[in-house]
Amino acid sequence: MTVISRFAPSPTGRLHLGHAYSALLAHDFARSRGGRFLLRIEDIDPGRARPEFVGGIVEDLAWLGLAWDGEMLVQSRRLPLYAAALDDLRARGLVYPCFCTRAAIAAEIAASAAAPHGADGPLYPGTCRGLPELERERRMAREPHAWRLDVARATELSGPLVWCEGEKEIAAEPSLFGDVVVARKDAPASYHLAVTIDDAAQQVSDVVRGVDLFAATHVHRLLQALLGLPTPRYHHHALLSDAQGNRLAKRRGAPSLAALREAGADPHRLVEELRAGRLPDGFLVG
Repeated sequence: MTVISRFAPSPTGRLHLGHAYSALLAHDFARSRGGRFLLRIEDIDPGRARPEFVGGIVEDLAWLGLAWDGEMLVQSRRLPLYAAALDDLRARGLVYPCFCTRAAIAAEIAASAAAPHGADGPLYPGTCRGLPELERERRMAREPHAWRLDVARATELSGPLVWCEGEKEIAAEPSLFGDVVVARKDAPASYHLAVTIDDAAQQVSDVVRGVDLFAATHVHRLLQALLGLPTPRYHHHALLSDAQGNRLAKRRGAPSLAALREAGADPHRLVEELRAGRLPDGFLVG
């Protein structure tokens, strides 16, 4: 079987050194096995994604010398596919509309003395899960709503699930996230739904991505089972951090590859240092 990996950034800012590290690992994983390396632009967040950053991603990868195979896949051009998957889940009663605002959810959790916690903090309390059908229909006609996966019902249908983390088998525990959003109020799909569909569509055999997304794999494995999609192998790598132990992130002002380029950094040396496990001064893997 041909090994296929992918790099799937969101165009919400310029790429930084942490992105370069992840892209390089995914690229080298495929190339060292005679496989294919793909590029996907995950741009379905209307509040943050910017077209100009897509050009920046292409420019930065070219500067690093990382070439991808085939055409770049752009999620915003694939909305009907996500809608069809949501319709399938809805027809089987596996999702329900959620009208709650973040403030309302936070208030309900705060009012509960024993709010259950999952991998991502307090779990959604299920406020809208049990709404009568007539009330749902009435509110859907006039209120913005997201769609949440009824994880208890979905896991009952799917039965026990596993995925491979490298050579190790991991038992999936989708309930760690509770009833996750699969379609947002402002977008036709959530990250979880879109990435699951696109990995299958691109025939990705090996997902190489940061360990910060390890827990999300529990949800992705469940969605794969529900939608009849194949399960790739997963390889979650350590993240880059600064000398203070802070994970590199756009919101923390991590230095961009564009800034490094403007400062005269040698991309060939940078790539070889990353491949050798030697990082620029002030950065750590952890």
